[in-house]
Amino acid sequence: MERLAQVQTWLQQVISGQSFDLAPASSDASFRRYFRVSLAHRTLIVMDAPPQHENCAPFVHVAQLFGAAGVHVPEILAQDLAQGFLLLSDLGSDTYLSQLKADSPGTADALYRDANAALIKIQLASKPDQLPPYDAALLMREMRLFPEWYLAKHLQVQLTPSQTAVLENALQLILNMVLAQPSVYVHRDYHARNLMVSEPNPGVLDFQDAVYGPITYDLASLYKDAYIAWDEEQILDWTVRYWEAAKRARLPVAEDFGAFYRDFEWMGIQRHIKVLGIFARLYHRDGKDGYLKDMPLVLHYLRSACERYRALGPLLDLLDELHDREQQVGYTF
Repeated sequence: MERLAQVQTWLQQVISGQSFDLAPASSDASFRRYFRVSLAHRTLIVMDAPPQHENCAPFVHVAQLFGAAGVHVPEILAQDLAQGFLLLSDLGSDTYLSQLKADSPGTADALYRDANAALIKIQLASKPDQLPPYDAALLMREMRLFPEWYLAKHLQVQLTPSQTAVLENALQLILNMVLAQPSVYVHRDYHARNLMVSEPNPGVLDFQDAVYGPITYDLASLYKDAYIAWDEEQILDWTVRYWEAAKRARLPVAEDFGAFYRDFEWMGIQRHIKVLGIFARLYHRDGKDGYLKDMPLVLHYLRSACERYRALGPLLDLLDELHDREQQVGYTF
């Protein structure tokens, strides 16, 4: 309650002379909270990011980078980085996820076409030294959430030395594959919960953790989304459309689509491993159980990708052992 009173006091200062109502807008997996500020003729959003836990400066910086690239991001109307408050334009409450689950004919194609176009704008604006590098240390640190939180805490399994060796070999192989990709700006959570149906479309949110790294990362976030599933034929179609547009834009994607799709899948594997660890940590450390229902889809993505690549056969076997599943061998590459 004390923090909410601080938000209200700050708002009274920055929009002085105007009465307003304040209501929760959303929250996320971090300590950040968002409130919708209702004024006489419009609504705004206030971000509350307690400075002992969060830093608003990256949000401000990335908003400037992405906005300059022509991407629809919230306009920063006022800021107090010391207190952890930002006043933002309101991109509405209509997420891609809500529209996609409504399942209107043609909706998904139109939304994902716009999402591809916005992603290409972000990537075309890429310059080194503007964002933190998505380097080996960060990629591996993310993947280590899997044994620490998903295996040890969630499944309550203690790996044997031989199982540990299998996992370590797989993580290093994944790391090597994704580090070989060209680098661009990476939103890092470019999926249906963070894209808003807006004009211009999409509105892009939750980009404060953006980095400079593998070109397929955001595409893997988008089409191997933890919150909504599509059949493989549909994912292939949308991924081809992105790849064709990226080639026309002269982005550094692989010349051959088969090679590009392999990069996309290996990048997805790194993300799936990370996300399973994050979801487990959100539950066991932070008491947030809302992500448990999304774990089976992420595990399905991980197993399906491992089934395609012979080099990941040992990791697939390990996953089967740990989940007491029968082996299903279906390598294609």
